[in-house]
Amino acid sequence: MQIRVAVLGCGSWGTTVAHLAAHQAPTVLWARRPEQADEVNADRTNTTYLPGYRLHEDLRATADLEEAAPFVRPWVPVMSLTKGIEQGTKNRMTEIIGQVLPGHPAAVLTGPNLAKEILAGDAAAAVVATPDPVVADTLRLLFNMNLFRVYTNPDVVGCEVAGALKNVVAIAAGMADGLGAGDNTKATVITRGLAELSRLGVAMGGEFETFSGLAGMGDLIATCMSPQSRNRHVGEQLGQGRTIDEVIESMSMVAEGVKTSRVVKELAETYDLEMPIAQEVFAVCHEGSTANDAYRGLLRYPTGPERSGY
Repeated sequence: MQIRVAVLGCGSWGTTVAHLAAHQAPTVLWARRPEQADEVNADRTNTTYLPGYRLHEDLRATADLEEAAPFVRPWVPVMSLTKGIEQGTKNRMTEIIGQVLPGHPAAVLTGPNLAKEILAGDAAAAVVATPDPVVADTLRLLFNMNLFRVYTNPDVVGCEVAGALKNVVAIAAGMADGLGAGDNTKATVITRGLAELSRLGVAMGGEFETFSGLAGMGDLIATCMSPQSRNRHVGEQLGQGRTIDEVIESMSMVAEGVKTSRVVKELAETYDLEMPIAQEVFAVCHEGSTANDAYRGLLRYPTGPERSGY
């Protein structure tokens, strides 16, 4: 039976994933705005989010959700492309899939995946996380191609927690850029940030090894270092003295780490964990602190045994 794919969301990453899938299977991309769908169909472009890049010739777009919905038959796998945790419930994305579409195998695609680099044909790797090895391998083969390498991991919790929390650390890394700090400072933030997200991820049921892989360290490095990273950009602007409201108002895309920082703070309290970097990012994003305040605040925390970064 031929695999068919529907991708819901015509932002930069949704469009990129639909472009990849179209190489292997008939794919339809759902856009909220009809003009976006028309542009994809007529010009093979999405200039709002991916200017200068051409999409696969066989990719089809629609603004009619019912037109895409028939692809979601019973038992069909549903894969999350979103890196975040729901406000209030603290549910991970696959948990939401389980509530909205019970009976469907839930998976997540994650890793160091900057949309424009993938469309440009640069080598990259990703992880499909789902507990069912048959579903995992089917999805791996759907997206795996020459320069886009896809691996599998049964640790859904670890992969999702890593993908959500790295955005918070990326804001901290961006603040270091905005403040003019050196590479030593940024490397320290990334490394200690990895320790924080590993600590929380394991407490929530993830496997420690996941956080040293593509879903953890790989995604964290890409998001903290790349000028294309939305969350790093937010931090950089905060470091240069702009307020969080000014930064968000100036952006056309969502920086997930701003809202996620609130959830991470609540989760740290629930599991009684010390997460100083996440705490300082929350204070800047939601309590009026500045980037300078955040970095001075981090110096208040005592040092001690590193315990292999954990």
